[in-house]
Amino acid sequence: MAATFDSELVRQFGEIAAREYRALGITTALSPQIDLGTEPRWYRIAMTFGESPALSTDMARAYIDGFQTSEGTAEISDGWGYHSVNAMVKHWPGGGAEEGGRDGHWAFGKFAVFPGNNFEEHLKPFTEGAFKLKGKTHKASAVMPYYTISYNQSKDGTNYANGFSHYLITDLLRNTYNYDGVLCTDWMITANEGERPDVFAGKPWGAETLTVAERHYLAIRAGMDQFGGNNEMQPVLEAYRMGVEELSETAMRKRFEQSAVRLLTNIFRLGLFENPYLDPEKSNRIVGNPEYMQAGSMHK
Repeated sequence: MAATFDSELVRQFGEIAAREYRALGITTALSPQIDLGTEPRWYRIAMTFGESPALSTDMARAYIDGFQTSEGTAEISDGWGYHSVNAMVKHWPGGGAEEGGRDGHWAFGKFAVFPGNNFEEHLKPFTEGAFKLKGKTHKASAVMPYYTISYNQSKDGTNYANGFSHYLITDLLRNTYNYDGVLCTDWMITANEGERPDVFAGKPWGAETLTVAERHYLAIRAGMDQFGGNNEMQPVLEAYRMGVEELSETAMRKRFEQSAVRLLTNIFRLGLFENPYLDPEKSNRIVGNPEYMQAGSMHK
């Protein structure tokens, strides 16, 4: 899509993909991936919109507008509605500067480095694109930080992975850029790492010595709302108890309610509270219909 240099085409793709997602009951897309591809050895560079901040910004904005915007009778309010899909844009603050091209899914790739002092360039697809949409939904409804430790970028002196970093999540994303959507961790950041750096397992970078529950608490204190790839309730409850002991029950209840509001908002504005059900016959007519297939084949 980036190779077309055509943001309107990307917006149309998002619109069609969103219709098909909703027809299948999918209401959040773990996309787009708008990391700047500044390290050509990184294997995920093919999943980005390239190395240009300007192009990535335009493509991010168009993609998200297409996914999130409902029009006409499908609109409920403020551009949201029955054709909308929440876009979980990733990976804050940018995962394309992987040290040596290694990747954060493994311990040997846990660091993102910025030797050219260009950290702010990696933010632009988010701050100028995903958070400044042309459409009525205004900004991406969810954000996922990457696994990596953005090495020496946190002004508080810590080197936690992005999802554990209070500076990158609360100070920078929440307070500096006023983002109040859902923040979801990348998958398995609270789980234990493998026995060797090349083993695919948990990715608790910067918090390796903490317990699973302590990692949950660290992420919650950083400002995260949702744990990707984690359906275990117990560590979340344990993290809550840690917060009650350290802060107070009032403070922890307020913190959990903040996340609840964000998560429920993304459900309500898609109309799922009123009607979460699908019509299988309608779904069958929508997904992969000739018009949509033709739109895709025209631009191969």
